[in-house]
Amino acid sequence: MEKRKKGLARRLPPLNALKAFEAAARHESFTRAAEELCVTQGAVSHQVKTLEADLGLKLFRRAPQHLILTEVGRDYLTIVRDALDRLALGTDRLLQRQNSGVLTVTTSPNFAAKWLVHRLGRFAEAHPAIDLRVSATLHHVDFAREDVDLAVRHGDGRFPGLEAIRLIGETLFPVCAPTLARGEPGLRHPADLARHSLIHLDHRDDWSKWLNAAGVQNADLSSGPVLNQASMAIDAAVNGQGVALARTALAANDLINGRLVAPFTMALPVSYGYWIVCPKATAELPKIVTFRDWLLGEAAADQSALAERDGLFQTLSPAT
Repeated sequence: MEKRKKGLARRLPPLNALKAFEAAARHESFTRAAEELCVTQGAVSHQVKTLEADLGLKLFRRAPQHLILTEVGRDYLTIVRDALDRLALGTDRLLQRQNSGVLTVTTSPNFAAKWLVHRLGRFAEAHPAIDLRVSATLHHVDFAREDVDLAVRHGDGRFPGLEAIRLIGETLFPVCAPTLARGEPGLRHPADLARHSLIHLDHRDDWSKWLNAAGVQNADLSSGPVLNQASMAIDAAVNGQGVALARTALAANDLINGRLVAPFTMALPVSYGYWIVCPKATAELPKIVTFRDWLLGEAAADQSALAERDGLFQTLSPAT
């Protein structure tokens, strides 16, 4: 068959007329075709007549109790049925790709290491049709140029042009290994931090803010290791190297599993949290909805487990 010339418009009859013709031919009845298509018998008859007029051909002979395909009608039915089958198959495959296939997610190395990675087995077990790809990077993806479906970002929720749903709101609070909290010198009151090594992240400002809000004046902020990744600070605390300031999301798994404890019920509010971000145009794709709902479910389970284990935090007011 000669290839259709580029730019040449297709001459196609209306899809509804083709569906009416195929159903009527299969049932040999306008009435039963109408029942299948959930329209009136008159609507099916009208569609078929319109198709016959458009083609300039007679597709049926009307018998008293049923329809009889003409010879040309039988030939055309073969073509129409094949076309509708291909269209249905292509549609099913397209929809299946929206529900399954590759889903590429990007997030920060800290969030990937301390919150996301250890949960992925549960997602894979619950949704085996989705091939999840995780990219851990500090780079904020450009959805228009990069092959990424969804991101988990740390911020204040203002992501212009994107759909953003808050995943985890955060507070800032001290954490340490259980042995450190129970040992000597213990950690029964915030003032006891003066006798422990404090683990710092990049700078010593966070500890200064928390201690001032808690009314602690005598802690030595000039000593203690300074690390440049929050995951490193938390791991150092797990290993008993001192007391770290942790944010809710990154410390949750270690708190729930008893590798860390929060010795005080005081937390400092922070403006940033973790947000699920994706283009608005793709926000309701089934595989994106599935992953977003799973993330939200995991975060809710963490919140419930933390409340049961350590109780609710008393929120501190930042010192001015």
